[in-house]
Amino acid sequence: MSATRHPKTDENPYLSLPDAAEVIGQSVKTLRRRISAGSLPAYRFGPRCIRVRLNDLEASGHRIPSARTGD
Repeated sequence: MSATRHPKTDENPYLSLPDAAEVIGQSVKTLRRRISAGSLPAYRFGPRCIRVRLNDLEASGHRIPSARTGD
């Protein structure tokens, strides 16, 4: 992910979906789809409160391999 930190990530390792979407530049709808598909773990705190751990969010990214063969 990027080297810049979001201010809310320093306070709490659990992010709301809008905060998590802002951190990685995706929509809340996309995060909900990823949670539903099982590719992003999420945690429920109460009947309506869904949170995503910052570590899980950062680990969900995949490195794109380069087309170069190691020049």
